[in-house]
Amino acid sequence: MKPILFLISLCVSLTSFSQTINQFNENGERHGVWKKNFENTNVLRYEGTFNNGQEEGVFKFYKNIKGKAVLTATKAFEPNTNKAKVTFFSSSGKIISEGTMREKTYIGTWKYYHSNGKQLMTLEHYNNEGRLEGERLVYYPSGVVAEKSLYKNGQLHGKSAWYNEAGTLIKMYHYNMDLLHGLAQFYDNSGNLLQEGNYRNDKKHGIWKYYENGALKEEKDFTIKSKNPYKNKD
Repeated sequence: MKPILFLISLCVSLTSFSQTINQFNENGERHGVWKKNFENTNVLRYEGTFNNGQEEGVFKFYKNIKGKAVLTATKAFEPNTNKAKVTFFSSSGKIISEGTMREKTYIGTWKYYHSNGKQLMTLEHYNNEGRLEGERLVYYPSGVVAEKSLYKNGQLHGKSAWYNEAGTLIKMYHYNMDLLHGLAQFYDNSGNLLQEGNYRNDKKHGIWKYYENGALKEEKDFTIKSKNPYKNKD
């Protein structure tokens, strides 16, 4: 009789557990543990806990890969806010990126990683409207900085510089609200200046200089000549 009683008790326990998930409170809000599968499958799509309609704690999200639930992201919700620490994963379990979201908006600092899941690839910052703000850095797998750029309210603004893996400057631009504007310089991999000049509103402007073996080789004038409205008039 004992094995039979054990089986009955186990069935009752499992039934009770199944009844405690995917519940609503008296106001029709999700409450308690929730688990949802991909449509028409037994493959888990997400799991987490609601407190009277509000997510709390850690939620886990999955991909359906050949009928198997593979973790793709986690959201750790901050108490009494609409913010969450979010981490995205590759199918092999390595971290792809991590940062903070307010609902569906990226805010604050975000980190992106190379395929090994450890070496930082990109570091960027978002303002409260979800637009890039301040310095954005890109790294080679070796950890050397590949690119530095500045953003203002989601647009390139200020100096941007590119480096080779030896850390040598190879290109530099200046931007004004996403338009090339100001000094630009180009170097070879040894750091020797190849050409330089200015942009004005995304177009080359003024005298551009071209170098060879450190010596000035050529100059070109990109100054836009204004038309004389009185020319060719009697």
